[in-house]
Amino acid sequence: MPRQSITFTPPNDEWLKTQVDNEEYASKSEVINDLIRKARQQQSEVEALRAALIAGEQSGMSDRTPAEIRQAVIERMQSNGTL
Repeated sequence: MPRQSITFTPPNDEWLKTQVDNEEYASKSEVINDLIRKARQQQSEVEALRAALIAGEQSGMSDRTPAEIRQAVIERMQSNGTL
């Protein structure tokens, strides 16, 4: 794996040490890699949500009433077993 050299502020370094001392992680590298994985996952979720919002905006206005939309959701959930 590629190695990097990074500098931490004293509070961040202390926090990293605490994570290792509490045996949450075996090393500071594990903490950093876990934080990066979580940030990447969060970024993917935000991008998916953004794409869904854009698709929703581009689909235009519905001519169905709120009650009709709710009923369609209920029927779909019943048919696929989630309700």
